Amino acid sequence: MEAPAAESLFDVRRFPNDGFLLIILFLYTPFGLCLLILRMFIGVHVFLVSCALPDNLIRRFIVRVMCSVLGLFVKQNDPRLRESSVKVYISNHITHFDHNIINLLTSCNTPMLKGASGFVCWARGFMEMNVLGNSLELTEHLKQYSSDGGNLPLLLFPEEETTNGRAGLLKFSSWQFSILDVVQPIALQVQRPFLAVSLADSSWITELLWTFFVPFTVYQVRWMPPILRHAEDTSEAMASRVQELLAVELGVVSTNITGADKAEYLKRQRHVPPHTSITAPSQSLGARPRVPGTGGFSLEELRLSGMAQRVKEVLPHVPLGIIRKDLAKTSCVDTTITNLLEGKVSFTAEDTSSASTSQPLTTRSNKGSSGATSHSLKPIAKSFARSPADRHLSLQQRKDALYEYATRRYFKKHGLPSTEEEQ
Repeated sequence: MEAPAAESLFDVRRFPNDGFLLIILFLYTPFGLCLLILRMFIGVHVFLVSCALPDNLIRRFIVRVMCSVLGLFVKQNDPRLRESSVKVYISNHITHFDHNIINLLTSCNTPMLKGASGFVCWARGFMEMNVLGNSLELTEHLKQYSSDGGNLPLLLFPEEETTNGRAGLLKFSSWQFSILDVVQPIALQVQRPFLAVSLADSSWITELLWTFFVPFTVYQVRWMPPILRHAEDTSEAMASRVQELLAVELGVVSTNITGADKAEYLKRQRHVPPHTSITAPSQSLGARPRVPGTGGFSLEELRLSGMAQRVKEVLPHVPLGIIRKDLAKTSCVDTTITNLLEGKVSFTAEDTSSASTSQPLTTRSNKGSSGATSHSLKPIAKSFARSPADRHLSLQQRKDALYEYATRRYFKKHGLPSTEEEQ
């Protein structure tokens, strides 16, 4: 199965594109607002009950029933597949409340890896970690935690970022699989009417309010058999194996897109106008969005524009769009100039009325010579020379001449003394 692009893994638009669904959502809005206000008060009672009662089967049943009033419905397949002896659960990640939902089915702890600590961390149901170092220190801390038989199992999300759960899984990080040699995967699916389950860049508070607004949200939890580490398995190999098994169970694709790639994708999306992201949904993760006009440029776009302008000064007859397109692939001024000179990139030359573009170009003067000996730039040959050395020399002469011409134009444009004038 072909690996999906980044935009298929994350939702950046909450409302549907279908006009009929938008009309139904508009008619539902007054009722949804009433539900939102009512469920906010009920949610406070759910929180107080979950804090007051001890963690046992009765508490989980009561809280699960109260959560159904909040519109959170939890379904699971055969619970007998869950092994009580397993101390590490591995699940895909879709919403900010996945760990709360699984806690309604079995007692487990999820470490807080990023975000607010203190009361907010505890209130959201996370286990606060006092480790501020790298993943190695965190792994050692969790190994010590798991070695104590009286502690609850760990629930980990190796994707480390949420997805929409429809197209694929992010690449699993490997440190979670070095804690213990046995893990139990959990396949999680989430569905709701009208709206997207979660947005890629939305906060947990916003998602909680939208959860109270919609009629219901259904969580489907499927327990999978425990996975034992093979004798020759590294942590990376085991992570890949569990990722593939989870992808097959969910009917999605296992990808190499990471949480860092998601952050980069969202950063680019903030600089793309809304109509661009709608009319061009097939843009891949590695594509560089180009925004017309003068505003809304990212640092990468500004760098690309500066490089394109440098190439344009050297080759003024080449269209700027052709230059930008090749620079997006090469990210190198020299390589793009070489591609254009060698004819690897086809283009239609622009008519330049400026006299400066038609004047003969000269090569650099040799060091130590008092005269301005120069060679006029020969036109590009229609065919390659027979000797490779001659072809390379001809190309190098043209490049030297073009660089010299661009340097003189730059000095003249900014009123700077050239090297020859200083001497």
